[in-house]
Amino acid sequence: MSQTRYAQVAHDLVKAITKGRFQVGSLLPTELELCEQYSASRNTVRAALKELQDLGLVSRRKRAGTRVESASPTAGYRQSLASVEDLIQFGTAHRRVVRQIESVVAPRRLARELGCVPGRRWLRISSLRIGSEADALPIGWTDVYVDEAYADLRNDMKAKPAVLISSLIEQRYGRRAAEIRQDVIATTMPERLAGELKTEAGAPALKVLRHYIDSANETFEISVTIHPADRFTFSLRLRRQRETAARGLEP
Repeated sequence: MSQTRYAQVAHDLVKAITKGRFQVGSLLPTELELCEQYSASRNTVRAALKELQDLGLVSRRKRAGTRVESASPTAGYRQSLASVEDLIQFGTAHRRVVRQIESVVAPRRLARELGCVPGRRWLRISSLRIGSEADALPIGWTDVYVDEAYADLRNDMKAKPAVLISSLIEQRYGRRAAEIRQDVIATTMPERLAGELKTEAGAPALKVLRHYIDSANETFEISVTIHPADRFTFSLRLRRQRETAARGLEP
């Protein structure tokens, strides 16, 4: 793949979006249509679309296409989730740099945050989340808590930085996340993370707390991620139900 070629395609699409050729909420042409339009390979087109996604201009969903989300690039990372699969794509685009793996016993304060019993033992994986650009600032810091029974995944966690830990658990043990509960909380940057994230202690931040729940309704993984507020945007698109369905609910 030619880096110059995909950059040219990305530049042309960015210009088309910012100039209003593609309106917010509309779909871009399909990958095949873009391949034909630019006489480019599918890998080149996908790399260009990923560039637009990293800029916060578009969102991509399987079988739903590439949708324009903003008419201007954002400074940080934009997360738009509608399914578990969308979250898995996050791991592919943003690699994990493991800083520490250790066994911990949850004191009362941590147990209250995680929603578990005080004194429960966890394997904690602490890591930076890094974007695709070599010189990009870190996106966030994540502490992942899993059962100590999964300790033999330590090497995989380091060797496969683009794979979510929940996916590693599924691949090795067959335990799958049927549901992910997510809470986004306004907070300030802890002093202990300011250096790693290259920001100031006490600066505005967002905490994202996720519970990974299996088909038996049991939580097998919990993650706590701290993002500098200016590097993370959470997008949620709400649609009105069909009018016929809405009328069916009326008394």
